[in-house]
Amino acid sequence: MSNSDKSVTKTFGILTAGGDCPGLNAAIRGVCRAAYDRYHMNILGIAGGYRGLINGDIRPLHPGDFWGILTRGGTILGTSREKPFKSNEIGEDKVKEIKDNYRKHKLDALVVLGGNGTNTTGYLLAQEGLNVLGLPKTIDNDIEGCERSFGFHSAMAVCTDAIDKLHSTAESHNRVMVIETMGRKAGWLGLYSGIAGGGDVIIIPEIPYDIKAIGRHLKERAKNGRTFSIVVVAEGALSAEEANMEKKERKKIRNEMAYPSIAYRVAAEIETETGMETRATVLGYVQRGGIPSASDRVLATRFGTFAADMLARGEYGKMVAQIANEVGSVDLSVPAGKTKKVPTDDPILDTAVAVGTCLGV
Repeated sequence: MSNSDKSVTKTFGILTAGGDCPGLNAAIRGVCRAAYDRYHMNILGIAGGYRGLINGDIRPLHPGDFWGILTRGGTILGTSREKPFKSNEIGEDKVKEIKDNYRKHKLDALVVLGGNGTNTTGYLLAQEGLNVLGLPKTIDNDIEGCERSFGFHSAMAVCTDAIDKLHSTAESHNRVMVIETMGRKAGWLGLYSGIAGGGDVIIIPEIPYDIKAIGRHLKERAKNGRTFSIVVVAEGALSAEEANMEKKERKKIRNEMAYPSIAYRVAAEIETETGMETRATVLGYVQRGGIPSASDRVLATRFGTFAADMLARGEYGKMVAQIANEVGSVDLSVPAGKTKKVPTDDPILDTAVAVGTCLGV
């Protein structure tokens, strides 16, 4: 009996959705090479995420399409933030279009590579009767049920390199430099890159900050001869006052302040509180671009080949995940609609405090 005869899945579609991220192509390669070489599956590439599945932008993928893409950034399939289950004004039934195209192309399964939103949509499609398998990608590392997503390590390296570079500018000008990282509502990226880059203050969403506590820390550093400081702030950070507000009230106040982003607001608050010259730098999309790190290449490849084995066994309705430092899987209901945040008792926080870092309180 050949491996193709052993495989439950004969034909599957694969798509990438949400934001781009280092390691997507490595994961695509891992899935496709193992599925094609080991199990002789037919592979259909879906362009532009769920939008391509809605519009029928689907084509066969051949070995030449997924060879030589291990080190490439971005995604050869393209992506979008299409949310098919979100209601729309013109009455399109996007879910029906997805199901029709799934059947039209005789797919046995659908492999979706993405973050919280992508895997949540995958879960909802599984509830509609489709065979779905998810892979976790995000630089934010905020996918519930997975210890580490591919893309996180690469983004952390970019952020750490930027912090390293800003150290010399801060020291030369005796300034406080505020560096903003991505991460949405979770502080993993800011916390880990802040520790790796020697941040003097790290502000994350899970620990609402007190500007007076930060001011005291920075003035104490200056008193001890440290005439410059590095402040790392995650984009979802909020003050202690904001933490007690309703979302609408918090949004209203932020709009009235009219700062471009949280880094600029924190920089202004620090300057007012301490009198120290302060500058803000927003790292932005450079965190998501470029080639994946060696670690992310390995992780994405492991996730991909594991997914191919799951397809062969017909294990659907799950997301591949790193669990206890090993590759395994969780039910798609685990990450659906959730955000994995930094626990306030995580030992990494004590590590930061132990080396003199202020966490904003």
